[in-house]
Amino acid sequence: MNTSKYGGVIGCAFYAPGGEPRESLEEILYGLTRRALADARMTIDDIDGIVCASCDQLDGRAIAIMAASGSVGGVGRDILSTPSSAEHAFVLGALRVGSGQYRTQLVISWSPLEAQSVPQVQQLGNDPYFHRGLPLDDLASHALQAVAMDPTNSLHDRAVALVEKNRRQGSHAYPERPCGPREKVWIDSGDIVAWPLSRAMVAPPSLGAVALVLADADFIAARDIAQVAWIKGLGWAAEPAFLGDRDLAALPSLDAAVARAYREAGVTNPVSQIDLAEVADATPYQQILAGERLGLYEGRSAQAAARDPVPINLSGGAASFNPVFCSGLMRIAEAAQQLRARAGAHQLDGARRAVAHGASGFAMQYNTVVVMESSQAGGAQ
Repeated sequence: MNTSKYGGVIGCAFYAPGGEPRESLEEILYGLTRRALADARMTIDDIDGIVCASCDQLDGRAIAIMAASGSVGGVGRDILSTPSSAEHAFVLGALRVGSGQYRTQLVISWSPLEAQSVPQVQQLGNDPYFHRGLPLDDLASHALQAVAMDPTNSLHDRAVALVEKNRRQGSHAYPERPCGPREKVWIDSGDIVAWPLSRAMVAPPSLGAVALVLADADFIAARDIAQVAWIKGLGWAAEPAFLGDRDLAALPSLDAAVARAYREAGVTNPVSQIDLAEVADATPYQQILAGERLGLYEGRSAQAAARDPVPINLSGGAASFNPVFCSGLMRIAEAAQQLRARAGAHQLDGARRAVAHGASGFAMQYNTVVVMESSQAGGAQ
């Protein structure tokens, strides 16, 4: 049986409302947890520990996990919370399974829209002396990164094509979202919101949530669970917060995360060894940069990306559905569902190995890479 020291993903659930929610956050998280457990054929009594990722500022409350812990089954049960990023919660859950002290973990994150202004919330995360006064938010930092990548604007047409492609793919994954098949997908170069990004290049923040269930090999074997996305490689790294201390077009943190994850998973030629990828794409320039550093494009991204040797963001990515805080965990869950053959209308036939990438912080300060394999991929670790 294909196994992993980190265990595998055996259950997933998504919350992606097409309109205004009719439930409170606590009700949303309760239902999400129940669906993830049902997908794993488990009950909350089978869960040894829970890892949550939440943002107090976006939640509009201090210590957001306190309001959510009851809804996710955390009362009387081991529970951790991380505010850095949703994908870090997945890393924590996988490491806890890998430690041998836990059989199972529930990993859950959410991105609400409680705050009146998401950009103002993001600005509060800056130091008050330099960055906050710019004002710097995610959009501004992503635009600075795009300029650093492409000072002559030669990647513009490719960026437009990527957004169009991702939104078409997203119409299959999330047909109830605004980018559904009933609407024409077209990105123009007008209405610049932060050079070189036009308003149509970036999806507005969305309410969303995602939950995954992880289990070790013994638990999976004992339950005879067939649909598993085995976690074969993990890598994560961070860069300095001060933008002036970084090369925004190079992303050494992503290189470090890729090197560790690929080494653990035995990936030496990503284009030939990986069947699909889910990568950060808060802007199309992020996807170009991430795809290049992940080795998913052969040659320079401006030319090679048009060929797409590896299918990228079959879910539509953040270009189609953008729950800001938990977008990275969404990428991991979408990749896991592909390997479990449970991706629905956007399922890739024969998917055996996938890489997922999450990026958080200003100009992709934090980077996490996860390599997973399906139960049918063969081999052992």
